[in-house]
Amino acid sequence: GLLSLCYRYGEVVNINLVRDKKTGKSKGFCFLCYEDQRSTILAVDNFNGIKIKGRTIRVDHVANYRPPKDSDDIDDITKALHAKGCGVKTPPHSSSDSLSEDDDVPMKKQKGEGCS
Repeated sequence: GLLSLCYRYGEVVNINLVRDKKTGKSKGFCFLCYEDQRSTILAVDNFNGIKIKGRTIRVDHVANYRPPKDSDDIDDITKALHAKGCGVKTPPHSSSDSLSEDDDVPMKKQKGEGCS
């Protein structure tokens, strides 16, 4: 699936698959946080616009990673992301015009059937 492709570019530390609140069904996109900024940039550069199962996916950076909302079984990584955000310890990437030095750079990955 798409998630296995995500690991090709680095360690994925958190995924927020966005679901419809009423039905629980995937809305067709998710937020994905890599361990480091270089992996995020590689993934965005290599995934954006590719076709998987006949669908073109769009991948982009987001200024603020949105970890999954609090739940009873929330894990320590997700708790830390709620408190500190994603990518805050990574030096800023200076060669991309699309990123400012103050931005966290987790990626938003969009496709028709979720991220797995």
